[in-house]
Formats: sequence, structure tokens, C-alpha cells
Amino acid sequence: MEGELAERFEEQASLQGKGKNRGGGRGGKAKGGGGPPREVAVSKALSRLLRHQAENAGIKLDREGYAPVDRVLQYGPIRSLKVTLDDIQQAVADSDKQRFSIKPNPATNPSGDESSTDPSHWLIRANQGHSIKVESEALLQPVTLDNVPPVVVHGTYFAFWPLVLESGGLKRMARNHVHCSTGLPEDQAAGVVSGMRRDAELLVYVDVRRSLEDGAMKWWISDNGVVLTEGNEEGLVPTKYFKEVVGRKEDVGVLWKDGEKVADLPPNIKARLPPGKGGGRGGRGGGRGGDRGGR
Repeated sequence: MEGELAERFEEQASLQGKGKNRGGGRGGKAKGGGGPPREVAVSKALSRLLRHQAENAGIKLDREGYAPVDRVLQYGPIRSLKVTLDDIQQAVADSDKQRFSIKPNPATNPSGDESSTDPSHWLIRANQGHSIKVESEALLQPVTLDNVPPVVVHGTYFAFWPLVLESGGLKRMARNHVHCSTGLPEDQAAGVVSGMRRDAELLVYVDVRRSLEDGAMKWWISDNGVVLTEGNEEGLVPTKYFKEVVGRKEDVGVLWKDGEKVADLPPNIKARLPPGKGGGRGGRGGGRGGDRGGR
């Protein structure tokens, strides 16, 4: 959803001469002054490959979404950064949202030697966020009526809310899943790590239990605690399962309650496209994900 929404929004902005934000890199500059720090570039290249480009790069993921590290190191953008096994292990360890998992490759490292410095002895995967086909059953743990998280919330933006309503709910679009969190980004002390961007402006609380009772869709949870669903047959989490939608920014109150609209966005709210959310190059739109306030 967000990719489609971002494209529409950016088109409108460009007509007004404002569509110039290409979402620059976070943090300091890499060598040459034009990009993000090297560690950020490495993490982004890994995410791009393991979530979206593995098939195009000729790298076959196993059932659980793992790729051989020696093959990953040959991926063009990673090779151009001169990435090593140590860099990859550091990227896994340093990821604040635990985006990746790494483990010994049983085919080449049957003893599970965790001190091995041979890249072919290791496998790496992205824990969620795929647009390439992976098997949910192998990659993720199912959410059932016995283990529904107390809170499941999706973060989105004022700019995208009208088109969420127009679409009838949250759509996964070209990604495999709609992403949700088990709490807010500021709840890290309570174990909430991932599933929502820190700058989300609207919180969509989803009634997962009701959707499971209705048999409407399947739900999953990743190793890093992101709650995911493919949605219904249309790839949609319908608005009837919105338990509550409430503003997180600019004193916006409750917009939706128990599957029904209770208010519109206040007229003074400006639907600005968030930084890095453009539909073109350098943004996070481009049709790759659902309404991707979650990550």
C-alpha cells in the first residue's frame, strides 16, 4: 500500500514543484561525501539482497530464507563495499531492529564451529520484510488463538490515511506481509524491537484475535518479534479489524474505534510525505511494501 500511496503523493507534490526530496542517508557521510556511513550502507545492501534481490542475483534461499555468506559476499553492491565475513557478523550484531540472523551452515560446517572464519561455513537471512517468495511456515512462527500478543499495532502516516480508507484497509502490495509491532518504538525496555518506524504518525491497533476467530487470515511472528500477515485473499487487513486508530503526532485523537470511523483527520493536518518515503529512487516507496509504517 505505501508504495502506491507514496507514488500518488509524490506525483501530486511534483505538480506543485515540491517533489525533490529523495530521502538522503541517515547519519554522517561515507567516503566521497555523498552517502551514508559504511556500516549503514552494508546493512542496506544486505537488506536489499536478502529481502528483494536474491533471485535476481542468482542466489537461492533455503526454506527458512537463509543464503550462503560466501555467495552474499559476491553480490555486486556488497562486493563494491569490500565487505568481509567480520563486517557481516558485525552488521547482524549491531542491527537495532535485529533485521538479520546468522548461523553455521550444516552442509559445510557440520560441527557448528562458531569460530570459523570461512564465509562458506555460514548462512545469513533477513528475519522479515521479503518481497521475494519465502515459505512463511519455515521462516516464521504461527500466531494462534493461544498466543495472540496483547498488542498488535501498525504505524502509518497522515499522508497515507485517506488512501488506506479508500483501499478498505492495510494492503501488503508487493511485499509478502503487512508488518505490525507488539508495542511502540519507545517500548524497547519492554522488549519491543521492530515492526514500526519511529516517526509513525498514526497507530492502527489490529484485532488479531477476532480475525483468527473469523478465519479471515493467518498471522505470524518473526524471530525479532515483528507480527506479520499476508492479509485476506485480497492481501488486505480490512478496516473491520481495526480495533482503534489514534494519532501519535500533533494532537490527533481517535479516528477509528471497533471497526467504525469516529472522526476525520483534523483539517489543519498537512499530509506531508515523510522523509525517505518517496516513490522514486532513494525513497522507500516504489511499490515494494504494504502500508509500510512497519519495518
